[in-house]
Amino acid sequence: MADFIVRTATRPELDLIVGWAANEGWNPGLRDADCFHAADPDGFLIGLLDGEPVTAISAVSYGPSFGFLGFYLCVPEHRGKGYGIQAWEAGMAKLEKVRTIGLDGVVAQQDNYAKSGFVLDHRNIRFGGAPSSAPADPAVRLLTEGDQRHMDAMDLACFGYPRPAFLDAWLNTGGHRALGCFQGARLDGYAVTRPCREGTKIGPLFAVSPEIAERLFDAAATGVDGPVFLDVPEPNKDAVALAEKKGLTPSFETARMYLGPKPLLPLGEVFGVTSFELG
Repeated sequence: MADFIVRTATRPELDLIVGWAANEGWNPGLRDADCFHAADPDGFLIGLLDGEPVTAISAVSYGPSFGFLGFYLCVPEHRGKGYGIQAWEAGMAKLEKVRTIGLDGVVAQQDNYAKSGFVLDHRNIRFGGAPSSAPADPAVRLLTEGDQRHMDAMDLACFGYPRPAFLDAWLNTGGHRALGCFQGARLDGYAVTRPCREGTKIGPLFAVSPEIAERLFDAAATGVDGPVFLDVPEPNKDAVALAEKKGLTPSFETARMYLGPKPLLPLGEVFGVTSFELG
């Protein structure tokens, strides 16, 4: 009988998991593994069949109030054999004491998530393409360490839970670029760009108004190589309009689902999701 176990993934195994995600067409960032590991080093599980990695799931905890599931994967040759559901059960068990669990479910898995009690909140749509250009905006600049408290406050408001370790890595990892739009000393929005296997993703893109979001998008999209991708919460019609205005087209979608009380987020200020894997 085959021996199948699920355990915490090592840091090198997280690179393998991100590679699997790339094979599925999820287009991860080049340094995602570094940033994701910083969020919760024990939050990534790998399933081994006779010692061979065959499944993965992430179950990242942001403290007792919120966790996020992602990277639910099984290598193609071992699908339909029950290994994936064992990985799922291990991820759920890891977050069993968390008040609310979120995920961004791909279309093929949404019914299964519903069977586990997850409830649809909204769709997220990935837009991509070669965006139209705009002149530089003097109100948008690179963020520095001195801006940290402003970023932390905006991120907490738009994400709903504190995530300082992840945010520190996301903002400061090599190749990532963090931009803010200021009105005097007040931060009205910020955006982060990260190079991916294909092109560049912008996420998060948080802004207090559509005008600020557009100014941040234009600055973030300037000077990058290849296509630009923005993961937009569909209820934010201004965000959808911005993506369409910039010439981007839909290419992928997920369902944001929650188990437990859903967070009350200002989706009108979320013009780009940080990531589908960690929320």
